[in-house]
Amino acid sequence: MSTIKEFHRQSIDQPDVFWAEQAKLIDWETPYEKTLDFSRPPFAKWFVGGRTNLCFNAVDRHAAKRPDARALVYISTETNEEKSYSYAELKREVERTAAIMQSLGVGRGDRVLIYMPMIAEAAFAMLACARIGAIHSVVFGGFASGSLATRIDDATPKLIVSSDAGMRGGKAVPYKHLLDEAINLAGHRPAHVLMVNRGLDPAFNRVEGRDVDYATLRQQFLDAEVPVTWLESSEPSYILYTSGTTGKPKGVQRDTGGYCVALASTMKHIYCGGEGETMFSTSDIGWVVGHSYIIYAPLIAGMTTIMYEGTPLRPDAGIWWKIVEDYKVNVMFSAPTAARVLKKQDPAFMHKYDLSSLKHLFLAGEPLDQPTHEWIMGELNLPVIDNYWQTETGWPILAAMPGVEQTKIKYGTPSFPVYGYNLKIFREDGSECDANEKGIVGIVPPLPPGCLSTVWGDDDRFVSTYFSLFREPLVYSSFDWGIRDDEGYHFILGRTDDVINVAGHRLGTREIEEAVQGHSAIAEVAVVGVADPLKGQMPMAFAVVKDASRVATAEQRLALEKEVFKKVDESLGAIARPSRVHFVTVLPKTRSGKLLRRSIQALAEGRDPGDLTTIEDPAALEQLKQALGV
Repeated sequence: MSTIKEFHRQSIDQPDVFWAEQAKLIDWETPYEKTLDFSRPPFAKWFVGGRTNLCFNAVDRHAAKRPDARALVYISTETNEEKSYSYAELKREVERTAAIMQSLGVGRGDRVLIYMPMIAEAAFAMLACARIGAIHSVVFGGFASGSLATRIDDATPKLIVSSDAGMRGGKAVPYKHLLDEAINLAGHRPAHVLMVNRGLDPAFNRVEGRDVDYATLRQQFLDAEVPVTWLESSEPSYILYTSGTTGKPKGVQRDTGGYCVALASTMKHIYCGGEGETMFSTSDIGWVVGHSYIIYAPLIAGMTTIMYEGTPLRPDAGIWWKIVEDYKVNVMFSAPTAARVLKKQDPAFMHKYDLSSLKHLFLAGEPLDQPTHEWIMGELNLPVIDNYWQTETGWPILAAMPGVEQTKIKYGTPSFPVYGYNLKIFREDGSECDANEKGIVGIVPPLPPGCLSTVWGDDDRFVSTYFSLFREPLVYSSFDWGIRDDEGYHFILGRTDDVINVAGHRLGTREIEEAVQGHSAIAEVAVVGVADPLKGQMPMAFAVVKDASRVATAEQRLALEKEVFKKVDESLGAIARPSRVHFVTVLPKTRSGKLLRRSIQALAEGRDPGDLTTIEDPAALEQLKQALGV
């Protein structure tokens, strides 16, 4: 067995040999002729000439061999539904959905926009698109009409698949009126809208001639058999728009063969999940983790995948761990924010259930702070592995790889560069940083299989956005600050646009957050840079305390604020001390658990906080305004 360093080195020095070996993990209808074509940098084509299909690799090959094995489990603690599908049953449902799409004129290369809650029909729709060679574009359910309209105009879908409503915290979140408004705002008009009516929205209405009912059409195609459409490896599989885009949206375009191989490799080398085992990812299909590690990768590996509609706290803070026990979950994937939410709950919920089946917990989506990492690993008493990756890459850039080598887990770091990524940390002049020197995390192309192949419909934007930071050498910019220690472990210090310039000193918001969280009273914190006429910017902190009684009075808040200042002074020096520490009971986050940093910053600067459609708890925004006196 090779070490991680040897494994990584081979992937960089001999990419053809390395990836040819990984390509054996999937089925090809036509063998590829060339592993890599990098004749037009920075554009890379992997497994040139090979023909394969994501749906075939995720569903058909397992349905043929293990038809009765459990493939998909749908659990909703919102509607109290629970349903399992074997591989044979999943194949039938995907073929029915594919037949519906074909009856509505959808074929190879056509776009299908999916605007759905976390229900099984959403998985059927994604896999059906992959089956017939259509390109899906999933937009997070409940996204604002204006933002949805820009995505409709950019992707120009022939069909939109949606539902009357999602559910969140026991309340229906109607989608249809948002979708109707988006279509009215958009210049492009889809030929049809395929609606899954869950009976959750009493105001639900259909637009005659455009809207069609999923349940009715499904009955017509119960016995449909839809053959797989084999795609050349570089043909697009899907478009996923990056969150927080303004103006013209930026659609990450993913290929087919490279993505399939990359995902299959990660299940072997990183996530250690195999045939007959179970994976539970707590994300949403509207985000890249949902695409890669709810829908595609677990199924490609022949696992059972769990699709969950609900929160980590409903009906109580033990629900995720109950699912682990009930379904003998072997691999779990969540986000640092979710871990911090659970950190505020009674830890007894984590010890109430039998978690002996669980091999690893993986966390990704934002930097994992050391206190949270240490806490959850101690409570679970099993490896908690931080990942660092992006919508653009589709799979991890930095991670421990227990399937290659068991390495020491360090708190607060996503460990090492993953195979295929020629990752370096650069100074702003393009030279490479030394160990323990902060710089910009970059990847020397070619990007490995499965990363974005371009920006949908805009090759120039792909180059100008991601490869314009340096020309010599040509480098993919992650837009993140990072640092590498003497042992090769990497730390992510936050976005380059989250770096605060205080009187000429560059300070990463994550560094300050870590310092604030070093105070024993603080459960969670967000630090943003706020414009300052004297120093350019000053950090401002918004903190959630573990015990609200600590900040019940103005005197208590002032005293704790001073203690936090002292903690930051001790950790980073007075230059990093926040101008203020505002105490709140909840921070504004998206439903996927990401902090709305730009909105927090905008409010702190007296600006419009922007589109807040995806906010989890609107009350958090009001608290912020009260704290700021706006």
